[in-house]
Amino acid sequence: MAALRAALRALFAAPRARSPPLGRRPPPAPRSASAAARGAAMEPAPRWLAGLRFDNRALRALPVETPPPGPEGAPSAPRPVPGACFSRVRPAPLRQPRLVALSEPALALLGLGAPPADAAAREAREAEAALFFSGNALLPGAEPAAHCYCGHQFGQFAGQLGDGAAMYLGEVCTAAGERWELQLKGAGPTPFSRQADGRKVLRSSIREFLCSEAMFHLGIPTTRAGACVTSQSTVVRDVFYDGNPKYEKCTVVLRIASTFLRFGSFEIFKPADEHTGREGPSVGRNDIRVQMLDYVIGTFYPEIQAAHTEDRVQRNAAFFREVTRRTARMVAEWQCVGFCHGVLNTDNMSIVGLTIDYGPFGFLDRYDPDHVCNASDNAGRYTYSKQPEVCKWNLQKLLEALEPELPRELGEAILAEEFDSEFRRYYLQKMRRKLGLVRTELDDDGALVAKLLETMHLTGADFTNTFYVLSSFPVGPEALGLPEFLAALTAQCASLEELKLAFRPQMDPRQLSMMLMLAQSNPQLFALIGTRANVTKELERVEQQSRLEQLSPAELLSKNQGHWADWLQQYRARLEKDREGVSDEEAWQAERMRIMHANNPKYVLRNYIAQNAIEAAENGDFSEVRRVLELLETPYHRAGEAARVPEAMEPEGASGGHSYSSKPPLWAAELCVT
Repeated sequence: MAALRAALRALFAAPRARSPPLGRRPPPAPRSASAAARGAAMEPAPRWLAGLRFDNRALRALPVETPPPGPEGAPSAPRPVPGACFSRVRPAPLRQPRLVALSEPALALLGLGAPPADAAAREAREAEAALFFSGNALLPGAEPAAHCYCGHQFGQFAGQLGDGAAMYLGEVCTAAGERWELQLKGAGPTPFSRQADGRKVLRSSIREFLCSEAMFHLGIPTTRAGACVTSQSTVVRDVFYDGNPKYEKCTVVLRIASTFLRFGSFEIFKPADEHTGREGPSVGRNDIRVQMLDYVIGTFYPEIQAAHTEDRVQRNAAFFREVTRRTARMVAEWQCVGFCHGVLNTDNMSIVGLTIDYGPFGFLDRYDPDHVCNASDNAGRYTYSKQPEVCKWNLQKLLEALEPELPRELGEAILAEEFDSEFRRYYLQKMRRKLGLVRTELDDDGALVAKLLETMHLTGADFTNTFYVLSSFPVGPEALGLPEFLAALTAQCASLEELKLAFRPQMDPRQLSMMLMLAQSNPQLFALIGTRANVTKELERVEQQSRLEQLSPAELLSKNQGHWADWLQQYRARLEKDREGVSDEEAWQAERMRIMHANNPKYVLRNYIAQNAIEAAENGDFSEVRRVLELLETPYHRAGEAARVPEAMEPEGASGGHSYSSKPPLWAAELCVT
């Protein structure tokens, strides 16, 4: 075994090279066909991963670019890729790759067994994972390729985008008859890297790795993450875009999904956009659009293909209808757990209804419908409350991209008919379960939910913990324990200190004064600058800050108790209606508790939890990443576990053995994700 470990360590070592100076591209990674052939013959043989069987259907069904002639490494040079859905690439090796963590539930999808009990065998397994999941070696049957797609980014068509930092490895077919696409994110440059280096760093990779798995265990459709591998290779990143770059470690995430095709995959055919002038690289190639539809529907929607063999238009309409429904249900799931995606561009929308591409995401702490989790989203396009509307807008762009294979009028009729109704139906159904309304559905349930959210907003209540606390709401005519419950509930509301921090003015008073003067003296120029929304929001912050200065903690608590007492009265009345006619009250109560515990998580990946794991990992300690991953694998209350009301505030600097189920510490509000 020692000899095996030594051999694997030797295989790690890629040739050492100096990090490129700031602003200069690293040497291209892909090689010429002859070099690739020589390299394939020299690839190390896997042991633990030897059972993975590849069948790369996408590369057979869809056009693959033949790299242009040129020197060795030319295939990775940034360029337009017309007439193709993929371009062949090669991962660029990393120096001394090291495993951060594996997700055993995700790897089980591929038929890979549980980790061995023997420490030496586990070490060899981790070494093999670091070697192959970093891209330093290729598995037999893998055919690395980068996918070509376009996208509307923040509402504007951006032209060709593509996999600038991700590589399709191939599709693994399992003994269970399933097919899973493997992808390495951060494996080096591709033709779609533009001016970037094709790399991802430790902090962003840990966030993607943990959130992919967290979302799955919350029950939300998502791509998966099987491994996170870091290295001694570094790249320069300006984390906050403030002129303070630093070196960060290159890191790769193994992503797993049925497919990573997206709405933007169909936008490569878009003619010149009327606003930006940009066009897709394959404009006019309807033959490829037909190929893509045949592949996507035949592979991922076989029941639709089977039901419409004679009528392609009806087949395509049924496909779009199902994508619309899946997308509506997906975003309804997001809203019910307080998840904010952050970059809901059309190139980040899955064609099979999965949550995809975890960047500047965030889960709500204090409930704020206008919360923006991405610090780069200055206009607030992707706020929490706007996510359903944006997903519908993205579906509009998808139906436009499917024309003429799906007539636009037909697609728009389907969108109008399906999206809003499916979203409302699914959202309300999920919210009823979160509130323990298990027997009856009433027309005014939507109003009860809306009033709950309004109360949470007024009191600054913690989104996750408020729903979790509600599962212990005392039901019955005696209302025993109501004062204690109200105290537990108001403990989840924002303190005066938290509110002052949240509503702290963002503009210098002199700047705000100048903007207000400009608005009065030259409204046309003020409108052109495009800061009306920002100024309005700043004025709201100033007014709120002024009110808070005149409020005492006792007065705030009294106001919060009043708001919650009003809503709880309505909630109790609704629960009584649900209980009417029940013969076995204990069974009803047990079922209510079971359903609420199964729909109101105790743990979500709050930004500060991810940050604790990142900071430990950047210091070489991966144990916190693994501990958080384990925690997120069981986010809901477990049967037999004593129900514990979350603490009002996590102790400062909490990590290690402390619980992550309480309100975040004050410093969490200062975290900035771009």
